[in-house]
Amino acid sequence: MSDEIRLEGLGVAPGVLDTIVTVATEQVEGVAAVGAPGIAGLVQKGARKGTSRAVDVCMGEDGELSVAVHIQVRFGHRIREVAERVQEAVTEALSSQVGVPVAIVDVYVDGLVFPE
Repeated sequence: MSDEIRLEGLGVAPGVLDTIVTVATEQVEGVAAVGAPGIAGLVQKGARKGTSRAVDVCMGEDGELSVAVHIQVRFGHRIREVAERVQEAVTEALSSQVGVPVAIVDVYVDGLVFPE
């Protein structure tokens, strides 16, 4: 595994960390989806490092995780509050499940989802 992230002697596939981030994000009230809307979301799902992805988790030289997550927000929810709750949920999930400090969680709002 060339892309694995080393955590105190343990190799973890990036997909495992991506899944933790995705599940934590989807549980936040006001989040409609993780990833960009429409066909872009399908393209992102198979994207490799260096390209735009729905979730990207990197280990810094200081041993802390940096996360970028792209979301869509349900119309009627305050974007800033949703983004802050995503930051808290992702930090808590990674800290508790992986045991590694999280340096930063960047949340990118790629779209709004309106009621049907």
